[in-house]
Amino acid sequence: MCDETTTNDAKEYLRRSGPLTRRQFGEVSMGAGLAMLLPRAANAQAVTESELDVTTPDGVSDSYFVHPSSGSHPGVLIWPDAFGLRPAKRQMAKRLAESGYAVLVVNQYYRSQRAPIVNTTNFAEVSDTLRPLMGTLNAETQVRDAQAFIGFLDRQQAVDSNRKMGTMGYCMGGPFTMRTAASLPDRVGAAASFHGGGLVTDQPDSPHLLVPQMTAQYLFAIAANDDENQPEAKDVLRDAFTQAGLQAEIEVYDGAMHGWCPPDSQVYDESKAERAWSRLLALFTRALA
Repeated sequence: MCDETTTNDAKEYLRRSGPLTRRQFGEVSMGAGLAMLLPRAANAQAVTESELDVTTPDGVSDSYFVHPSSGSHPGVLIWPDAFGLRPAKRQMAKRLAESGYAVLVVNQYYRSQRAPIVNTTNFAEVSDTLRPLMGTLNAETQVRDAQAFIGFLDRQQAVDSNRKMGTMGYCMGGPFTMRTAASLPDRVGAAASFHGGGLVTDQPDSPHLLVPQMTAQYLFAIAANDDENQPEAKDVLRDAFTQAGLQAEIEVYDGAMHGWCPPDSQVYDESKAERAWSRLLALFTRALA
């Protein structure tokens, strides 16, 4: 968890450094608190945060849990991108909790190592580390983990078990949200994928084939260059959700690069990230009421 000293160190670094390159920004963000870089929610609620371990059928996942300090609230499970559990994801979760949600962010690589996984968001520099870790995860591990993590949330006093849960994922986490929603349709009422990869494939376990098993309303925020690489994916998703009778907001964010949402990303786009965040809040307000 990011303490006050870490946050103050980051502020001082930013003050002395002046404008940062994208790489410098990512490196500072990976190791320091980002509270000063992310806008706070209007009427932000006081929150309680903790680092904890969640037991799954395959081991123990080091995770971050944050929720409003009083009352019970809809639970939300966040699946990180390839860079895993880190300060930026904790701060994004805290921001969501300040809007009235009980949020769990997990280390999806827990079978191999505890977080932090890498110290930069420059994929080219750490691909030799990340690709083998990514290869340890598949549809079966994702479903087992989803059931364990949603089960954990349902046992927490801060979570209102009478309300549907949400799930959200970034990059590789996009397909994870779809498998979560499909494997737990009675609990997951809303889901969001931000610049998700591998949502539509030609394989028999393609995530889009799971849509008929879902009840969740969806948000797909698609990067422009992802759409250029696979322009048919958005149409396949629209057709799948239409046929299932489910609401889905599917939008290509013009000019946004793959990975544009997390504030420590090499291609972070604040204005587009804020628009995607506002659409997430609208979805959760509507579907998790």
